[in-house]
Amino acid sequence: MVDVFSGRLLVSKDGRSVDPEEALQNKVVGLYFSAGWCSPCRDFTPVLCDFYTELLEESEPPAPFEVVFISSDHSAEEMVGYMRAMHGDWLALPFHDPYKHDLKKKYNITAIPKLVIVKQTGEVITDKGRKQIRDKGLSCFRNWLEGADIFQNFSS
Repeated sequence: MVDVFSGRLLVSKDGRSVDPEEALQNKVVGLYFSAGWCSPCRDFTPVLCDFYTELLEESEPPAPFEVVFISSDHSAEEMVGYMRAMHGDWLALPFHDPYKHDLKKKYNITAIPKLVIVKQTGEVITDKGRKQIRDKGLSCFRNWLEGADIFQNFSS
């Protein structure tokens, strides 16, 4: 993910700045394009939270997975409110970072919510992360892992 977020900072749910190079290294990354005003987003976000929690907090070792939220909220305050109210303990691109427009273009985001699963290089593993989580639950992660070319010893 060094390529995708090179020279940028991400923020955690509690507002800390996070170095993406460190936080995303050797992980399958879900780019979550979403917004608090979007009812399908509010419908899917708890599902993604449960998926994330099971992979990271209830697996030993934790799965090499991270979510980066790219907001389509109308203001920074809306974004922060949505993150605090509904999000898992994942990362986000800061609201005022214009790079979100480049990411939407790069990953052809025409509607939200959209969960794009990417390799370390930013190359797409699947742009149907939301559907796969809904249809297959945790088992879809193994497929993503195989597509990601990450050395790991994760088992579910």
